[in-house]
Amino acid sequence: MHSADRLARLFLLPLFLFVAAFFLLPMVRLIGVAGSGPNGMAEYVAILLNPRYFATLVATLLLSAAVTAATLAIGTVVALFLARNRFWGRPLLVSCLTLPLAFPGVVVGFMVILLAGRQGLLASLSMGLGMGRWVFAYSMAGLFAGYVYFSLPRVLVTLMAAVEKLDPALEEAARSLGAGRFEVLRDVTLPGIAPALMASGAIAFATAMGAFGTAFTLATRIDVLAMTIYTEFTLNANFATAAALSIALGLITWAVLALSRNLAGSGVAAAG
Repeated sequence: MHSADRLARLFLLPLFLFVAAFFLLPMVRLIGVAGSGPNGMAEYVAILLNPRYFATLVATLLLSAAVTAATLAIGTVVALFLARNRFWGRPLLVSCLTLPLAFPGVVVGFMVILLAGRQGLLASLSMGLGMGRWVFAYSMAGLFAGYVYFSLPRVLVTLMAAVEKLDPALEEAARSLGAGRFEVLRDVTLPGIAPALMASGAIAFATAMGAFGTAFTLATRIDVLAMTIYTEFTLNANFATAAALSIALGLITWAVLALSRNLAGSGVAAAG
């Protein structure tokens, strides 16, 4: 047996113990708590039949999908520009765009309030212009803005790496054959970075599904899944429902990540 194989087997036991302690056992316990309520294991069906929980689930899915679409659209444009252009101040610009990676969700929510809260910048400007008070920080629009701001650097870093690996000769060949900018983008560039788009999109979706800090800061009139779980667990002491909602959130997110991984793995990037 090679030394590398012996070393790998040596680490298998600590790895198994780590996974069991921090993943398997908590998940088994969570499933057990979900089935300990008055509905038993039917609690998973009950949360779908309950209008409030179902509406919260749908709203969270729609919000996460919208955040993913917006983040990918913005991230793709910015990544293409930054990867293809070198100019003075570019490193500083990239650093500023990736700065939200250092912020927790609560800080992002606070920044949204400073921008679009009751005493925020937009409210002050609109009042000064005699257009009333513009406030959207405490709505789905504010949460959407916070999630996009929070997810954009994660998508941007992945897409920039993918664009930089894309073979420029493929785009030049397409242009030499008469393809315009839109055709090159549609037929060469986007297919070439498709695996990165799927992977980063899945990360943005999973982040929006489970993000709590930003929702906690802004959620005066917002009912998303993370806040509902928190409310049921801490305020209502409804542990079975909170556990069932947590399992549902985890399964949806896991399914999206698994699907993205399979699709990205089957894609072939046009990289040089």
